[in-house]
Amino acid sequence: MAPQSLTQMQQSPVAPAFAGTWRLAPGRAITLRPREPGTVRVAHGRLWVTFDGPHAGPRNDLGDHVLGVGEQVRLASGQRLVVQAWDARTPAYFSWDPLPAAAGESTRLAAAVVQPLADLRLAVVFGAGAVRRLAVGLAVLAWDALGGRSRATLADCAFNAQSRACRAHGAMS
Repeated sequence: MAPQSLTQMQQSPVAPAFAGTWRLAPGRAITLRPREPGTVRVAHGRLWVTFDGPHAGPRNDLGDHVLGVGEQVRLASGQRLVVQAWDARTPAYFSWDPLPAAAGESTRLAAAVVQPLADLRLAVVFGAGAVRRLAVGLAVLAWDALGGRSRATLADCAFNAQSRACRAHGAMS
């Protein structure tokens, strides 16, 4: 039993007999470790599949199963499965079908939470800036209402004070 990649299987000199399936020659085995959950379904022949352990069930369950036409097994993301043609004389054909519903649903749920959080963050940033500008405006307004002088008025006072000091020492303005 020699391991074979999916690319090598597709480059077989005999064309697949079933569209959308992978051909597994007799005496060949491949290892599947999908990035997303999905199903392996037998299209023609029989497959001998072996799951990596640990295995739940009886002590003699080593994760080996023989599947016939139409039967399928479900794989979780990252789960390892070795697949081999059961009959030593004829190839087997199988399909790999990802389960988009589970992945799509989790993506939609994440988007339903992530987007409102981003919107809320933006609202807090803009709201904090508006509150700061309002506080500065109210402080300036209160200062003026209490008889305080604005910066321009304070600068004028400093200039007027310097002019008075210069006149007091005999300088002409």
